[in-house]
Amino acid sequence: MPAPSIAASPEQLDAVKYDASGLVPAIVQDHRSGQVLMMAYMNAETLAETLESGRTVFWSRSRQERWRKGDTSGERQWVKGAYYDCDGDTLLFLVEQEGGGACHTGHRSCFFRSFGSETDPAPTYSTAAR
Repeated sequence: MPAPSIAASPEQLDAVKYDASGLVPAIVQDHRSGQVLMMAYMNAETLAETLESGRTVFWSRSRQERWRKGDTSGERQWVKGAYYDCDGDTLLFLVEQEGGGACHTGHRSCFFRSFGSETDPAPTYSTAAR
């Protein structure tokens, strides 16, 4: 499933606007269904690594470290397209999600809870091996 690298120009990379902590939000969406799978943060280094490797790499704000999606869970994300918004302050990645899903809770998407709902849906895959 490996994805080819994406050759971003220096001008495109310069258009990305990072916050005071050096981070930019990155939305991850399934390239086939359009389902939003997750949102995380990237810094300049993890964005460059994602574009070069074809796998999503993020910056964990809670652990203060680089986090390549799927290294421990096996739930890897292969980049099919990479975009930045009109203001350059949000990224969007279209991915092929390997494994059961993107969320550490066992759900396919991190966005499984809805306002106005009494209960959360059951996980869609096992998190036992995480």
